[in-house]
Amino acid sequence: MNGNGALHREVLDRADVGFGVTDANGRLAWVNPALAEILGVPADHVVGRSLPALLPGAPERPRSGLALLTPSAYRKGHRWLEVTCQHLDPADTGADAEPGEQLLYRVVDVTAWRDRELEATHEADALRRAQVLGRMGTWEWHVTEDRVVWSDTLLEMFGFSPDTELDFDGYAALVHPEDLAMIQATLEEAMRSGAGFSYTHRMLLAEGTVERWFECFGEVVADEDGSPLRVLGTAHDITRARRVHDELLALAEQDPLTGLANRRAVTRELERQLASGGPGAMLLLDLDNFKDVNDLRGHAVGDRLMKTLASALRSRLSSSQLIGRLGGDEFAVVLPGATPADAARVAEGLRDAVAALPLVGAARSLTVSTGVAEYGPGDTWELVLANADLALYASKAAGRNRVTVYEPGHYADTAKRVSVLDRLRAALDHGGLALHAMPMVELATDKTLGHELLLRLEDGQDPYLGPAEFLPEAERSDLVLDIDRWVLSTAIDALVGHPDPDLRFNVNISGRTLEDEDFGGFVLDRLATAGVAPGRLGLEITETAAVTNLDAARALALQLRGFGCRIILDDFGSGFGSFVHLKHLPITGIKIDGEFVRGIDERSTDAVLVAGIVQIARGLGLSAVAEWVERPAQVDALVRLDVGIGQGFHLGRPLPLAHVLSAQSQRPNGALSPRMAGAEDGARSSNR
Repeated sequence: MNGNGALHREVLDRADVGFGVTDANGRLAWVNPALAEILGVPADHVVGRSLPALLPGAPERPRSGLALLTPSAYRKGHRWLEVTCQHLDPADTGADAEPGEQLLYRVVDVTAWRDRELEATHEADALRRAQVLGRMGTWEWHVTEDRVVWSDTLLEMFGFSPDTELDFDGYAALVHPEDLAMIQATLEEAMRSGAGFSYTHRMLLAEGTVERWFECFGEVVADEDGSPLRVLGTAHDITRARRVHDELLALAEQDPLTGLANRRAVTRELERQLASGGPGAMLLLDLDNFKDVNDLRGHAVGDRLMKTLASALRSRLSSSQLIGRLGGDEFAVVLPGATPADAARVAEGLRDAVAALPLVGAARSLTVSTGVAEYGPGDTWELVLANADLALYASKAAGRNRVTVYEPGHYADTAKRVSVLDRLRAALDHGGLALHAMPMVELATDKTLGHELLLRLEDGQDPYLGPAEFLPEAERSDLVLDIDRWVLSTAIDALVGHPDPDLRFNVNISGRTLEDEDFGGFVLDRLATAGVAPGRLGLEITETAAVTNLDAARALALQLRGFGCRIILDDFGSGFGSFVHLKHLPITGIKIDGEFVRGIDERSTDAVLVAGIVQIARGLGLSAVAEWVERPAQVDALVRLDVGIGQGFHLGRPLPLAHVLSAQSQRPNGALSPRMAGAEDGARSSNR
């Protein structure tokens, strides 16, 4: 071995790479320590053996390449070995030359590198699988080359094969035309500022037949000078989520029964119109007596009618005019650019459309009351809606089935109404309400058989408000529910303080209280707690309220009559089909409407009608009381017609309840003659 060969041998002995030289027979003649270590075999067991026998798969002839080998029997775990083989000039080894071919083997342990490569491959595959499952892909724009690289997953989401070449123009052709300018502006701003960006856009795929939504996030990679080099981004297919969002949005802004816009959508459209600064008008429409349909025909009929009505109203409007259902039987229409006169004409057309509907199953033909309010720059949607509501209220108060355009006087009327309600609330809380008692008299004997309790406002404030001024306002609000309970409780307390069984009271119940499901239980609880016989208490329900709330009136009458309370149908004969209502309501008595009594001594028609009512009442076992008895001649006419009980100014005016109770205490037999009573009440008897 020469000097160079010795040096080479020393270097090879110290190397981490395995080297081995074969003889002419293919047997290893020499190996360095690294190869023995890699093979896991002592060096003295390696020499003289064939390398392919030690490493299955190792080449027997010169070639280079990568051999992936199974674990060695002397090693635990797997190994990745790179094995190369080449011809060797014996002079290069520094050893004595031997005849024949010699081979040089080079073996490198690449396990760590190969494992990292496989791990990266697995991670890339896992990332791809995650992208596929998550409907997300990536893209990279090489700015200086103007080249875009799309991930295979993203290309597949676009409907292309993984090897498709897709430049930005090809991508832009797939973007929804309305979104392309937004994407370009977002990317330009991101490249200018270097900040991250995001946007959501639509794509028209499958030759424009499929619309998909993508949510994109990205960042810009710049050089030291701040010039953009690359733009990296992700694109997430959110089509399913967007569809769910759109469905939820539709539910949030659409009335489920009619398909019209709901209150939220209407107010949002009104806000949008106000923000534009243009003029316009708003309509509020409320169906008149629609509750009759639900109560008499059932909610199924009412729902069908509401759908028909919504379709008819929408068909009379243009696409720029939004109609929505605010709830119940109330609708709103936003009319951009309309003057009050224009809006009134539209409202009249809608009113005519409602009146012309063939309403199968309705109790009567429907009408609609409408309020019109204009809007302009500086208005708020709350103000516009409030003004339209004031105008609608004016239409209702004027007799319904009409169109009213808002004017400042409507606000004054409402302010007065609110003032009345404030006074009533204060009176209820602080003792400003009082009851007056009006006698019901046996006409043949002039004996008082009971009293109807009438509500009065005695709060000491000016101006004085009679029942006709404050009761309608109370009945339009929930305050009437509390008032009815106060009246009933006060009546029961009076009966407790005066246990004479001949002392009987009738109290009036509003139509709103009929809808209070807890009211019947409240009455029975108060009677039971007070120990008052239920027969001493009668509840008067006007025929109009009973018919409007027929199911509720029947339920309350059944509940209270079952425990002995008297149930009286007030103003009987005032409504169409009065006799039909008698078979539906479990009442104990009726009050003949004063319109039939007023001229009973002068007109034979009234006498005939009253005679018929009395005969029917007697046949059904009901008591009958005639109202508005104001002249002696009326008493004579009623007696001739077999009407036994009357009520009116001629028989006795309403007196404060305290006066009646005091007089009752002085007359244990209860035979109080009303015509001997003291102070008079100057107002005509009221239902309340």
